[in-house]
This record gives sequence, C-alpha cells and structure tokens, in this order.
Amino acid sequence: MTEIDVARLRAETRGCENVVHLNNAGASLPPAPVADHLYAYLRDEEMKGGYETADLRHDELEHFYVAAARLLNASPEEIAFVENATRAWDMAFYAFPFKSGDRILTTVAEYGSNLIAYLQQARKTGAELVVVPNDEHGQIDLEQLEALIDERVKLISISHIPTGGGLVNPAAAVGRIARKHGVPYLLDACQSAGQMRLDVEELGCDMLSVTGRKYLRGPRGTGFLYVRKNWIEKLEPPFLDQHAAELIDSETFIIRRDVRRFENWERFFAGQAALGTAIDYAMDIGLEAIQDRVFSLAATLRAGLADTPGIRVADEGLVKCGLVTFQHDRLKCEEIKAAMSQKGFNMSVSNGSGTKLSFMARGLEAGLVRTSVHYFNTDDELERFLGVLRSL
Repeated sequence: MTEIDVARLRAETRGCENVVHLNNAGASLPPAPVADHLYAYLRDEEMKGGYETADLRHDELEHFYVAAARLLNASPEEIAFVENATRAWDMAFYAFPFKSGDRILTTVAEYGSNLIAYLQQARKTGAELVVVPNDEHGQIDLEQLEALIDERVKLISISHIPTGGGLVNPAAAVGRIARKHGVPYLLDACQSAGQMRLDVEELGCDMLSVTGRKYLRGPRGTGFLYVRKNWIEKLEPPFLDQHAAELIDSETFIIRRDVRRFENWERFFAGQAALGTAIDYAMDIGLEAIQDRVFSLAATLRAGLADTPGIRVADEGLVKCGLVTFQHDRLKCEEIKAAMSQKGFNMSVSNGSGTKLSFMARGLEAGLVRTSVHYFNTDDELERFLGVLRSL
C-alpha cells in the first residue's frame, strides 16, 4: 500500500494554514488543484459565457462520469450528476412505484431526510416502513434483516455511514442478503465516499448516492447517483425536463433510456468539472491508504477522548470510521463548539435531526459534539485539540 505523503497533501490544502479542520463529515477543505479548477472554470464563464464555456470544456465535464465510475468500479453509463447526495437519493427512491402493502426496510440509524421520504411515501401509497433492529454492536442486525424479508419487501435502503457517529454499517453483507432474495438495494454513501474504498460489485447495491463536499473534498452543490444498468429503465424519475426526456408532440414524451434520465439540464457545470478533479485526486492517493489513515486517526482521537475526564465517547459499530462523537458532563455541545472555534478548531454539533431514531433509542436528548478527521489531519493537531478541550 502506498504511504500517504501528508506534508505534500497539507501543502496542497491551503486552509490548513488557518484552521484545524475536524469537520470533514460536514464539508472538507478542497485541495488546491480542485479549488483552482473550479476558479478557472468560473472565470471562463465570467469572460466567455456559460454555454460557451460548457462547449469549450466538454471533455472535462464528460471526464466526471469516467472518474465517478472508476471510484465505484462501475461504468460511466451508470453515473448521473446530481446537485447533492440527498437529491440523488431522492431521484432513485421516488422512482419506485410503491403500493399498499409494500414494505421498505431500513435501519435505526437511518438519515433523517431519508426517513421523512419513507414516511411520506408510506402516507401517500399505503406502503409500510419497517425499521430493522440493531445488533449488539449498534449496527443493522443482519439476521433480523433476513428474517423480515418476504414477498412484501420491495426495497432495502440504508445509510452506509450514518451522519451522527462513527458507525459503519455492514453494507456488503446487506447486499448479499438483498441479492439472495432478489430485493432492490439503495445505499446512501454520502459519508463513506472518499474515506472508504467503494466497489458496487462487492457492495451489491443497485443504486448508490454520493455527495462531493465531504470526504471527496469537492465543491458544495455537487453529487452523483449510481444506478445499475439493469435498473435504469425500470425506474421512472420523479422529475423530468427536456434533458431527461424528449417532447414528441402535445400529448407524448419519451424518457431517455440511459442513466442521465436522472439528471437536470441546468446544473453546476463548474462543480461537475471540479468534482471530477476531486475524485481523481482521491484515487491518485488511493482509497485503501485513505481509509487506513482516516480510521487510524479517528481511533487515536477516540482513545484520547476516552482518557479525558468528563467525556463520554458515543460511537457505535463493530467497524468505526472517521466520525468521532462525544458528550461532556458539564458543557453543552454548542458551548464546546463555540469555545473550540475561538481556538481555531472546526467541528460540528449533531443534534439528532440527522439520526433521530438512533438518538431517541440511546436517550441522546442533548445531542453530540461531532468531529471528523481526514488524511491531512495530524497527530499533533489531535493532541492540541485534546489539550484545549481538557482546559475548558
């Protein structure tokens, strides 16, 4: 495995000069090549025009599909650019024609926006949402999942890494169960893309949604959807425009047959081009090397927090990722965030809206402080973070 050149990567992360960025699960710091690509594209739009720039940079825009496919071990014909992971996920989920009696299986730690979508469709169609219990590690219970599958189950849909902690759900094992029973499988990879190696053949998912701004270190307002080839024409997107479909006459339209039926005609073109560069950047480093370093840094931070009086680490899961969450016995989460921000540390507060069911089950009414490391973070930064935290 190639060793990561942390010094070079920090030199290419200009924001490291100003802050200790521990909010990569919110939005990471873009590396210089990605930011510069974005700036250059926008400057061309300023000086030459938006349509004209898209024509001139056509190959860069098309390269995004190649890069995203390489990231997932997929085909470029299975990738659609969408403005964020939630909308990418929506385009897949809302394409399913649920009816009364159908069942959707998900997890306790499912993302809040996804749960709202499940409940909305259940209310509209009469379908039923079934939350699969956790196992002793706090991840989806695979035996319970398989036991719940019958002819009523029309979709298994889970978050790979929930937003509210370090849990990594066993997505590939879920995929094996889904394939065994012939149930379509939608995977929310919003937090896992960029910090873990993702292979859709190993994961066994039929659809997968990704954001650009988090661990891939791309621009905000970017994301994409993967749809397995044999599912593309089975799913009718909930929204169509004249990019996704062709108007034939006053009564007829034809939906395009490829995966770009899930796209909008108008999109963040500069972001699409820069996201391709961000994916290339991650792939050049190596996803296995990234995962190794991110998980190792997070383990170091968890150990330091566990040794800190008054701190309770809240992460669940047999496998834990780069998200590290905790509570303080005296200070509120918002107070810690504000105090640490004044000292130059970026982090976030998870108040439960993102993983409401999990927080309710664990009695986490006060929320959690969420830190999230990336490969450009250092042991020295973590030591300084712990030192300041202990002084509060």
